[in-house]
Amino acid sequence: MNSGGGGTLLTLAGFFGVLSLFAIGGGNSAVPEMYRFAVDVQHWLSDRQFADSFALAQLTPGPNIIIVTLIGFHVAGVLGALVATLAMCGPPAVFAYFVGGASDRFKGKTWHAVLSRALVPVTIGLIAASAAVVTSTAGYNWMSLAITVGTALMAYFVRVHPLWLFAAAAVIGMSGLL
Repeated sequence: MNSGGGGTLLTLAGFFGVLSLFAIGGGNSAVPEMYRFAVDVQHWLSDRQFADSFALAQLTPGPNIIIVTLIGFHVAGVLGALVATLAMCGPPAVFAYFVGGASDRFKGKTWHAVLSRALVPVTIGLIAASAAVVTSTAGYNWMSLAITVGTALMAYFVRVHPLWLFAAAAVIGMSGLL
């Protein structure tokens, strides 16, 4: 963990504040840029630390944007976590307030419907890019790949609660097979 001096806190606030305005589809759509900045540019985290932070953020209840809080905490402690979280959540909240009002006024217009439909594939593409980044940083071996593919297939084809899949993966992980 870094000391979290004023420059570091400003860097966290500036980066996550700007990134928040481009996170179409939620925080997971911005994971590739978070990775690039935190790992490749700033060297705040290693590949493994980033993958572990992402996994922990996905396992915690509540919004999965917690990865931002974890990055901020890793970089500058509790104050860094607070700064990063507020920077990531504040600007889009203000933006959504104003855009939501405007969106209601234009509901029913052709361009409104076209724009709404056009954002769906953009969001899916950004989230797919996030999956690719996390997959490439997780240090997969053949067993990990088999678990990932098996879990994805089970989630898609079989109606089983995801917690059972998490439990099975945890048992395999604790068994030392990974």
